[in-house]
Amino acid sequence: MKSRRVILIIFVFLAMVSSAYAHPPSDIKITFDPQTKMLQAVIIHNVSNPGNHYIKKVDLGLNGKEIITQELSRQDNNESQTVHYFIPDAKAQDMLSVEGYCSISGKLEKEIKAQ
Repeated sequence: MKSRRVILIIFVFLAMVSSAYAHPPSDIKITFDPQTKMLQAVIIHNVSNPGNHYIKKVDLGLNGKEIITQELSRQDNNESQTVHYFIPDAKAQDMLSVEGYCSISGKLEKEIKAQ
């Protein structure tokens, strides 16, 4: 009985410690070139090991409808993940959204209006 409590306490402690290091992206910088129809998003997510703690998924939306989902296996570097997408249907005044998901916990969404 005591050993189960000790194991439970250790498990709870480890869960708390791992979640303390988890955090969502801190910012997303989105640019869209209306001539080439190319969107670039730089997802700011400072981590110590981009192989274990990284941006795992990016969703792209056009006027509130999800049009692209990309799964990632690691982050570009310790500070950010950059993605590029060709959006042929985007027109002036359309809303483009990018949502980045942390591999451990949290997400962030930002949007811009196409010019």
